[in-house]
Amino acid sequence: MKLNINGQEHELDIAPDTPLLWVLRDRLGLKGTRFGCGVGQCGACTVHFSGQATRSCVLPVVACQGVPVRTIEDLAKGHEHPVVQAWIDHAVPQCGYCQSGQIMTAASLLEQNRRPTDADIDAFMTNLCRCGTYDRVRDAIKDAASKLPEPPPPEPPEGEEDPEAEGEVPTDGEESDGGGER
Repeated sequence: MKLNINGQEHELDIAPDTPLLWVLRDRLGLKGTRFGCGVGQCGACTVHFSGQATRSCVLPVVACQGVPVRTIEDLAKGHEHPVVQAWIDHAVPQCGYCQSGQIMTAASLLEQNRRPTDADIDAFMTNLCRCGTYDRVRDAIKDAASKLPEPPPPEPPEGEEDPEAEGEVPTDGEESDGGGER
């Protein structure tokens, strides 16, 4: 079975129903992804599967063929990712056990929503923390979001032209006569 983990191809002889978590930890030596509950509820095992936060303890490895998987080892290398740096700056971890899953989930949130509200964060961050560092998690996510560049404007729907690209949108709220000065 061929897997793409952190941008590297791996060929493994493994049972197709083996949870990805155990492949990462036991076969590839990537110990940053943690075992917590084994039923996909706590989030300690969160990885990015095709760019989405996914619980690896319930993801059969056969589903990962041809799909990129990213772990905390890749996201956190060099502490360059804004979420990782915010976690350090806000001293988020207490015991630290759940933190790799928390960081992976937070990074996925910010990929989808660069300016999340408290309600957005609370709805998306379903990872459990036995130490109760949820306020620091929320603060770190907001801090990381503030350091991200503004998202690009959405593309106009196919078939529709962008009026700003043609200079058709008046800037002063009045109808443009197409001429120069008034």
